[in-house]
Amino acid sequence: MKALITGASSGIGYQTAICLAQKGYDIIVAARRYDRMAQLKNEVKTNVKIIEADLSDISSVFKLYDEVKCEDIDILVNNAGFGICGEFLKTDLEKELNMIDLNIKALHTLTKLFLRDFTAKNSGYILNVASSAAFLPGPLLSSYYASKAYVLRLDEAINTELKKAKSKVRISTLCPGPVNTEFDKVANVKFSLDGLSAQFVAEYAVKKMFRRKEVIVPGWQMKALRPLQKITPDFILAKVAYHIQKRKIY
Repeated sequence: MKALITGASSGIGYQTAICLAQKGYDIIVAARRYDRMAQLKNEVKTNVKIIEADLSDISSVFKLYDEVKCEDIDILVNNAGFGICGEFLKTDLEKELNMIDLNIKALHTLTKLFLRDFTAKNSGYILNVASSAAFLPGPLLSSYYASKAYVLRLDEAINTELKKAKSKVRISTLCPGPVNTEFDKVANVKFSLDGLSAQFVAEYAVKKMFRRKEVIVPGWQMKALRPLQKITPDFILAKVAYHIQKRKIY
């Protein structure tokens, strides 16, 4: 049994790798920081293969697939991603395009390539890490929210196609709220709610993934907010999100 996890040098990706290794999976991890991934070898008993790659470069995404496509992967976890905070008119365009390349293009490409393999053998799991940001507009984090909405809508659509084809393969979309990871430092924000631990989120996500849960929302706070989000008009959600985001900015 073998799993590929992107963005596995820290946070949810790192903890997901540990969780799957504890369940007996050999691990292939891909991220930019080799030293962080190397620590996994000291924490797990299964085999760990490390691939140093910047997946915001689409050529590296295809190279990664070519390197592992013969490994008979059972699980793909698309975790790599980051956010950019600030007014849309003022945020750096190059950084935003880099984020879109990672959050959307890399995830889209790996999902498509591995889904072809998984449907051919009619088995396998894909866990795409989105965010509770996918559920609403996100002024002051607009590009990040939009990128996660893309992931959620893509997965929902693909799952419908898989059901119509009577495939056993499903994609699970992880949509956590605040998590204690490096995300806030990279995005230059501070969360207004206490974050869940990355270990809890990873273990919860893996459990639900194996049950083929399509949309995974860890934590009681986010679960409690979901019904309210569904019935509230988007223009109101946008105003509420703006005030929440405003308080996050350093």
